[in-house]
Amino acid sequence: SSHTTMLNNSTESNPGERTDHSVTDQPTVKEITVLAVDDDSSLLDLTKTFLERESDSFDVITDTRADKAVSKLVEGEIAVDAIVSDYDMPAMSGIDFLESIREEFPDLPFILFTGKGSEEIASDAISAGVTDYLQKGTGSSQYSVLSNRLLNVVEKYRANQQLERSERKFSKLVENSSDQISIVSEEGRFEYVSPSSEHILGYSQDEMVGDSVFNFVHPDDRQE
Repeated sequence: SSHTTMLNNSTESNPGERTDHSVTDQPTVKEITVLAVDDDSSLLDLTKTFLERESDSFDVITDTRADKAVSKLVEGEIAVDAIVSDYDMPAMSGIDFLESIREEFPDLPFILFTGKGSEEIASDAISAGVTDYLQKGTGSSQYSVLSNRLLNVVEKYRANQQLERSERKFSKLVENSSDQISIVSEEGRFEYVSPSSEHILGYSQDEMVGDSVFNFVHPDDRQE
């Protein structure tokens, strides 16, 4: 048999309800694979050494060629949670590398870690979709900053990925359900009704969305 389920789209939350997708101030991500790209192999080794020293979460793989790194990622030879890249590289600049990555991986965390900082480079990086921008400094403290940035951006990335998977799963469940499922605003108007509404209630989705719930209640019940 069919029945109707209404979800109240209220901003209030149940105090006892678990929130699976919240991002806390303290990063809690576990294993993180980072691709570090820099044409200077000695700096690349330093980046790998200090990041893996900063956190046990990091597994850093390296490449001195951005163009080769793109090929490996696109062809599935490697899978990573984040990319840290230099800007000034001969075969492919950090911005060109970023643009190539964004064509295939629009949301993958990408941090530009460069020794040539300028407003122009920062602006180009933002336009190309950089996740974060960090200028190289002196001493090991810069790697502490880089480590913290990586932990935070990867945590947010994974939370968003999980949320998107849950939304797709829920959407598929609702769209294919034989039950009538509705989302109702605080003002009592339909924000969403499932496709089964037309078969059960005799009204199409277009007719119901935006209209008041009470317009679809029997007059006798409405008076109560």
